Formats: sequence, structure tokens, C-alpha cells
Amino acid sequence: MMVAMEALFWVSVVLLVYTYAGYPALVWLLARLRPRRVDRRVQTPSVSVVMAVRNGAGELAAKLANLDLLDYPRAQVQIIVACDGCTDGSADVARGAGDARVQVLEFAARRGKAACLNDAVAAATGDVLLMTDVRQQFEPPALRALVANLADPLVGAAGGELQFRDADTGFAKSVDAYWRYEKFIRNAESRSGSTIGVTGAIYIMRRSLFTAIPAGTVLDDVLIPMQVARAGWRVVFEPAAVAWDWPSQEPAAERRRKVRTLAGNYQLVQLAPWLLAPWRNPLWLRFASHKLLRLLAPWLLLLMALSATVLAGQALIYAASLALLLASIAMTVMGRLLPTIGRWLPIRLTVAFFYMNLFAAQALVTFIGRRRLHLW
Repeated sequence: MMVAMEALFWVSVVLLVYTYAGYPALVWLLARLRPRRVDRRVQTPSVSVVMAVRNGAGELAAKLANLDLLDYPRAQVQIIVACDGCTDGSADVARGAGDARVQVLEFAARRGKAACLNDAVAAATGDVLLMTDVRQQFEPPALRALVANLADPLVGAAGGELQFRDADTGFAKSVDAYWRYEKFIRNAESRSGSTIGVTGAIYIMRRSLFTAIPAGTVLDDVLIPMQVARAGWRVVFEPAAVAWDWPSQEPAAERRRKVRTLAGNYQLVQLAPWLLAPWRNPLWLRFASHKLLRLLAPWLLLLMALSATVLAGQALIYAASLALLLASIAMTVMGRLLPTIGRWLPIRLTVAFFYMNLFAAQALVTFIGRRRLHLW
């Protein structure tokens, strides 16, 4: 039994270290030693902005006004607003914007974002698709910065950078810290080849590369770029294309969004099993390292804790590991109970790590329960 416990402990430790430190270090090293440059050039192809909306009337006017401020030729931009069973007058807001470039697709029945995206792209006329959500605001140069990447004949899609405003609480700062870590990985993936996902708030792609996604797809911002990569194109990260959002200030608000997103990873491999095949997925190692192992992490932590508890009396390394896990839990509790302490960087990182793994564990339960996962 002790031999089995030792094996479980070390397998868990190795996989956890690889997931959170080894893989980021690997892609960073590849980006340094074998960088793949992007031949960016100024260009202004026609662009179709694609935005699916579910009861977004309160934010839609501001979003359309923000799109009007983009530093891009107005005549080259088409805006498609797909209203998914909206009951708050979102379609009327879009039609009342006074912008002839805005085309409204209004669907009476609620079908989910993926179905709306497929219909919106079918109505698009631009050479380039700009995918976005209703909440986030773009910096004016964002579209030009993204489109410049498509001057490179090997690039099929480019994602922008999401930044947070008003990270006031300790938990919000934890979310921001985790997102900075995530962007570090995406930047390294891009500079060494391709990223395996983009932020759904701001990314572009060649319209000719769009393949309709299954109705009910949750992670369109992972499946669509993975389809682009599968077709032999690069998917890159453009930090100069900035969109602004607001982080969740408390765990309850973040939980709903993050659990649904993480559950979407389980759905993703169900809808597109080719993602699991190294001979069909050119980014298989990156996908497994960046997505799949993150889903496994909470269970690895649990195995590590259980095996360390059993082995604590056998050697110092096991006792120290158990003490570290307990200290991390204590730090998380302190960070939640004492807001001043919660702003310290070590506490922020510990809180972010704890909640991301808690949400990952809850995501499996959500996916198994199939609680209207695809409906926003």
C-alpha cells in the first residue's frame, strides 16, 4: 500500500508541476530559442463585426458607440447583431443606433450563442470576421492591430488582449493575477507557433476559414481557433489589440462564469473528439497541457493530499507537502476574511489557485448534470 501511495504522490506532484510551471516554462523557452515572427503590415480589408446578444439592451448602445470609435475606415465595417430570444428590446436598441452598417438578426426562440454565431457569419460579407461580446469596450487601435496580423500568409486568426478595470477587492485582484498568468502563456504560445484559444471578447479570423460549429457549443473561442489551426494556419496573440472588461469582485459572481467555461472543455472533447488525437490535432500537446491537465488538477491535488497524509510519518518530504497544502488553505481563508491581507501578492495567487481548482472540480459535476450548459 505504501508503494502505491508513493506512486500516487509523485505522479500527482509531477503532473501538477508540469501543468502550472513546466508547460509555461516550456513554451516560453521555445519562444526564446525558436521564435516564429509574424509579418505584420498595415492593411484595411473589409470586416464584419459579429456579436451575439442575449438580453443586452443595457450595454448594447455603449458597445455600438464604442465600435464607431474604432480607428478603421467606416465603409469597410459591417456590424451584425444576432439577438438570441431577447426579451428586453435589444433588437430595437440596435436598430435605433442610427448606424446604417448595423444589421440585426432577431431570433424569437432562445437557441444559444453558437447557433447565433453560425447564422451571423452566414450573413457576413467582410473578408475578415471580428468576433466580440456586448460587454467589453475596445481601444480605438484594436481592430487595425488585429488585422495587421493577417498580412502574414500563414496567420488565419488573431486574438486580442483582455484587460480589467476596477479590480477593487482582494478576490478581483486574484482574478486579475490569474488572467495575467494566462496571458503570459498565450503570448509564449503565439511567439512559438500558435495559441490554442483566444478571448471571445476580441478576436479576428479570415471569413473563408470559418466552419460552422455544433449548436450548443460553449467554448466557441477555443473550438473556432482550433479548427483554424487544424486547417494548417497559425493562431496568434496580439497584445496591442486591447479590450476592457470588469472582473468579478466576489467568488459567487466568478463561479457562474468560470464553472460554465471549464465545463465547456469537457463538452469540447465530446463535440470534437479529434482534439484528443495527436495525428489529427497539430496542437495536441498544447491542448492537452493547457486545457486537459487543468481539468485534472483538482483531482491531482486531492490525490496528493490523501497520499501525503498517509505517508506523512514516513519521510520529511511528505510531511512538508501536507503542511504546505494546509498552509495554502489557511492563506486562502485569511485572504477571504481579511481584505487587507487579501491584497498581498502571495495571498492573491493562492486564492486564485484555490478557486480556479474548486471551479474546475465543480465543472465536472455541472457537465455531468447537463444543466442547460449551452444557454449563456
